Amino acid sequence: MAPTDSKLGFNATWSMAVGGMVGGGIFSTLGVVIGIAGPLAWLSFVAAGLIALAAGYSYIRLAVHYGKGGGAFTFLREINANGFAGSLSWVLIVGYVLTNAVYAFTFGQYLGHVVGLGAWFPRAAAVAIMAIFIGLNLRGVGEAGFVEVFLVWFKLLALVGLAALGLAKWNPPMLSHGAPNASVGAALFGAASVFMAYEGFQLLTYDYEDIKNPKKTLPRAVLSAILIVIVVYVLVALGTAMLIGADQVIEHKEVALAIAGRKAFGVTGLVVVTIAAAFSTGSAINSTLFATARLARTIAKDGELPAWFGHDNRAGIPGRAVVGLGVFAAGLAAVGSLTTLVEAASLAFLFTFAVVCALAWHQHAGHRAVTLLGALAASAASLALVVRLYRTDPLALAFLAALVLAAVFVRPVVLRRLRHA
Repeated sequence: MAPTDSKLGFNATWSMAVGGMVGGGIFSTLGVVIGIAGPLAWLSFVAAGLIALAAGYSYIRLAVHYGKGGGAFTFLREINANGFAGSLSWVLIVGYVLTNAVYAFTFGQYLGHVVGLGAWFPRAAAVAIMAIFIGLNLRGVGEAGFVEVFLVWFKLLALVGLAALGLAKWNPPMLSHGAPNASVGAALFGAASVFMAYEGFQLLTYDYEDIKNPKKTLPRAVLSAILIVIVVYVLVALGTAMLIGADQVIEHKEVALAIAGRKAFGVTGLVVVTIAAAFSTGSAINSTLFATARLARTIAKDGELPAWFGHDNRAGIPGRAVVGLGVFAAGLAAVGSLTTLVEAASLAFLFTFAVVCALAWHQHAGHRAVTLLGALAASAASLALVVRLYRTDPLALAFLAALVLAAVFVRPVVLRRLRHA
């Protein structure tokens, strides 16, 4: 446990929550959601944000209820749902790997857009950035708290400034120019598809013991951070589309904000947005890889993952987990498409958050109406996304289904054989 004076206060906790969500989220998902929901993309971000609020509330209340962090795996172990906890942990880790693949993919696309070295460069840059952060994590190098605070405010100012310029022009027809027809149903499908833009807040539950006065600080920081991020995402969705048109956002969905930055401020705007995207995605890769490797180590030590993942290197880092998870993410970033990666990651987190909300309801942790609505909404969004993937990307759905089946049926067999080997 960290000394009292080194624990995270409200400012650092809030910044980490915002950074975990904005870190690549809006840079990666804006073009995807406008391509689905058209002029109602802002409603998609609101709907997804409300589910995130219910899930955030459930995570917090469970952490306070049990007096510890650790996330979904730990919470399920508290009620002796060990088998289900192990299976869910596989789904959650896959969600994190997919999220890191999205961040690496986005980093490569924004950098490639600036340097213009050909179609091969963004994929190579995606693999390279994952390799860099694998190396940094193996050495135990992380960001200082003040760096995280600085990066969060830099990203927020860049995004809000860009959105403000677009809103100042106030040209609503641009929201639907070249975009799909608006409907509430499409907006709800959009909310499910880009839910991963909100997942980062729950990494803080792993740091429960390192937060100063967590019973007070964690609820204030996490819930206010989610509300702020909802507002930022709505402003960016409206402002960017008004600035360059929905058709341009969809056509250049991998680098839509860079296109908007150039439209607003010329080369300076392009450079500022690209730097913000690089910092955002890089920071998100680092924190997600760090947390996922330690989660894998915890799960392995509890016997729900092969012991290989629990091995520490000389620096006390779960090196094999860092390398294995990082290489997996790099591979997906090298071959995947943005929409497929975003939607697959969103489905993994929607399912996990539905379970956490249901557990909070079952354990009477917090207001039961809030946790029940969260469980139902996340479940409905999961089903909606399954339907969408079935219609648009059946291979991605088959891949995820195979992973779930492996987690439920293959994992126990493998673990039993390893224990008796």
